Amino acid sequence: MKIILSHDTDHMTISEHLFRDLIVPKFIIRAKIELLTGKISLKEYFTRCLQLFTNKWQQIQEVIDYHNSLGIKSCFFVGVNNGKGLNYPLSYSKKWIPKIIEQGFEVGVHGIDFQNFESIKSEYDTFKTISKLDDFGIRMHYLRQNENTFKNIEKSGYCFDATEHGFKNPYKIGNMWEFPLQVMDGWVMNEKKSYQIRNFEETKTYSLDKLKKAREADLKYFSILFHDRYFCKSFVTWKNWYCWFVEYLLNEGYEFTTHQEAIKELSKTSQN
Repeated sequence: MKIILSHDTDHMTISEHLFRDLIVPKFIIRAKIELLTGKISLKEYFTRCLQLFTNKWQQIQEVIDYHNSLGIKSCFFVGVNNGKGLNYPLSYSKKWIPKIIEQGFEVGVHGIDFQNFESIKSEYDTFKTISKLDDFGIRMHYLRQNENTFKNIEKSGYCFDATEHGFKNPYKIGNMWEFPLQVMDGWVMNEKKSYQIRNFEETKTYSLDKLKKAREADLKYFSILFHDRYFCKSFVTWKNWYCWFVEYLLNEGYEFTTHQEAIKELSKTSQN
């Protein structure tokens, strides 16, 4: 079983949310709840408050540097459209998509419209123009989908999608590979709540249980989603959990790969 790491870039700055949504007030309320329930320290709480004045919520380069230090690659899904709390302007995407590619990391679309073919195709075309890539994938924001989503994604030209979640092996939808997701940071930390409910030791138990379930299901690939935003001292448990899990998997001898590398392996196997 090989490991695929990916990151959804939902936010770039604090200012992109001001007067547009309730992300910042919810962020403050969430921090207070986590402080009062003992899930974060007073120091971490004040660090989050101070972060509001830095106007920086993405940690893309920090994640890249961490992975480079371990000799592994991952995939970033970056938005090229706005909706449901993803509000950063296209100029930020035009800055970061080439930077991610230049550093040898995989990059795809963090999709917004999951219902309308024309809009899905428009996001594909925008990303292709920016990235100058011919083959790339997508993951829908908030993993949103309906009965036509995957068909429309495949029809748009994407070579893979990573929106579905479940303990299943990758499979083809037309010419597109679907990579189901097994572990996401929000599930680990929050379960179905909107605030953190697990401490560090509890996140370890949760993650090892999911890894065991994947082995029992005889999965060829184990996909982990970690939002780059949380790779900072403002979210200590989140960052510590991710670093622990990645390094645990490395020490246990698991091989890391990317969606594109996995597609080459899967395509070769299907031809034999």
